[in-house]
Amino acid sequence: MAYEKNDVVTVLIEDMGNEGEGIGKIDGYTIFIKDGVMGDVIEAKIMKVKKNYAYGKLLRIIEKSPYRVEPRCTVHRQCGGCQIQALSYEMQLKFKENKVKNHLLRIGKFSYDEIEKSKEEMIGMDEPYYYRNKAQFPVGRDKHGKIITGFFAGRTHTIIPNKNCCLGIKENEQILEIIIKHMERYQIVPYDEYTKKGLVRHILIRYGFSTGELMVCLILNGRKEQFTCLTKMIEDLCTIKGMASICVNRNEENTNVILGKEIQVLWGKGYITDKIHGMTFRISPLSFYQVNPLQTEKLYEKVLEYGDLKGNENVWDLYCGIGTISLFLSKKAGKVYGVEVIPQAIKDAKKNAIINDVHNAEFFVGKAEEFLPEYNKKYGEKADIIVVDPPRKGCQKELLETIVHMKPDRLVYVSCDSSTLARDLRFLCDRGFELKRWVCVDMFGMTVHVETVVLIQRKDT
Repeated sequence: MAYEKNDVVTVLIEDMGNEGEGIGKIDGYTIFIKDGVMGDVIEAKIMKVKKNYAYGKLLRIIEKSPYRVEPRCTVHRQCGGCQIQALSYEMQLKFKENKVKNHLLRIGKFSYDEIEKSKEEMIGMDEPYYYRNKAQFPVGRDKHGKIITGFFAGRTHTIIPNKNCCLGIKENEQILEIIIKHMERYQIVPYDEYTKKGLVRHILIRYGFSTGELMVCLILNGRKEQFTCLTKMIEDLCTIKGMASICVNRNEENTNVILGKEIQVLWGKGYITDKIHGMTFRISPLSFYQVNPLQTEKLYEKVLEYGDLKGNENVWDLYCGIGTISLFLSKKAGKVYGVEVIPQAIKDAKKNAIINDVHNAEFFVGKAEEFLPEYNKKYGEKADIIVVDPPRKGCQKELLETIVHMKPDRLVYVSCDSSTLARDLRFLCDRGFELKRWVCVDMFGMTVHVETVVLIQRKDT
């Protein structure tokens, strides 16, 4: 049966796709429907038609799935942040683990038996709300000209107004209200992506869960001098308990990248601190730091467990950020080498080593895929264990080739994208390694994202 745009259909949602969309079939014809939950019977409007599948829009739920729950957020369907908030948390965990398994099967070409034999029980969250220690709010105007902040709707740059995200901290709302009130009072113009004019682009808020320290960073399309009467705004922000750092970041580039390179401290420190597993970490606006500190501790404990350090190993931590994993590993390693492309992060990593009285960790600025081959060529450094925690795009082929050449006994791969993880594991396992253990850690409740920790081992060890 052929379908056309604007047709209305009734369909049972039988499965869910990688982005949390519902998947239904009518006479073998597949329809992808955003906000559909597995088990729902829904009425949907066909929005786009392809030869073998179509995209539909949810009109109404005829019969609720037993896995459907009432979302806490009133704008979760418009906002692109919480793709599966209407799915029970128990099913969210199953959805995420199945997503990783399917990628290991289809992309990694691992056998079902290999995957099941090496799989460990997924580590879920005790409280899947209010866990984010970092939020970046775009600033703009609504159709009436009122200054708003919130989050971009999925795959757009349309701001959905929201000052109180149920994944973030309660202080976010108070901070945003103070800044917006100040902008209105002194006629400070938000940035307009179309005209490239206006001053305030984003508001970055960071929080140390263990210390209670708060950071506010204004991302400006210009110099701070254009943000008039800063003193009053700073005074108001400092009334919030825990405020430790207020700064500005200058970004005048025509780009989707939120932060520029130039940071200027307006008040307090240029950083905040947080603690994980008894270790203190210094976090600046540009630093990468996991957004869920409670789950981060569980994640890093798995990395340490998989590393199985005895006390004399050389460990390379690639994409090391501010040194969190490196310093964790330093407790049991002989020597740890960390590599990160962001200079400020390495600066923080070195200071974090000093703060935590760590003397067996060394940090280098550079792209891992460029630095490690050169260092290995120059010094021929032995790597007993390598840890990688790359961005979503995974590891560069040059880096993977160097890892193979260095012949570490074990490699621990921390991944935020299971498709590139599966691709990279296949490359390594075709060149002397084998899959030994893997586990999913839910760092991002209510979203489709999942972290995975994998241990692969050289076959000849």
